[in-house]
Amino acid sequence: MKRINLWLSAAFAALLLSVGCGCGGYATIEPPPLQVEVKPAPPGPKAVWIDGHWKWHGGRYVWVDGHWDKNPKGAWVPGHWAKKPRGHVWVPGHWKK
Repeated sequence: MKRINLWLSAAFAALLLSVGCGCGGYATIEPPPLQVEVKPAPPGPKAVWIDGHWKWHGGRYVWVDGHWDKNPKGAWVPGHWAKKPRGHVWVPGHWKK
């Protein structure tokens, strides 16, 4: 009996940790509209602004501020939320050469 209780406790703890870890997976609700950001001055002439975005974390969306990348590696392709049958999934932005 103790072994079953220990196993159930471990399984429940793993479930709780996986639900709110924000480590990928599907968001259960549609993301809010993007926030309007004020861009600070660029750190250099070749800097590229990377827009902020919503991140799914702990069962809710949290805003990730935009930032300058001062070492561009080509053209920036912004990330976006894609609607899938199981919910919404984040497709990260990337540099396209």
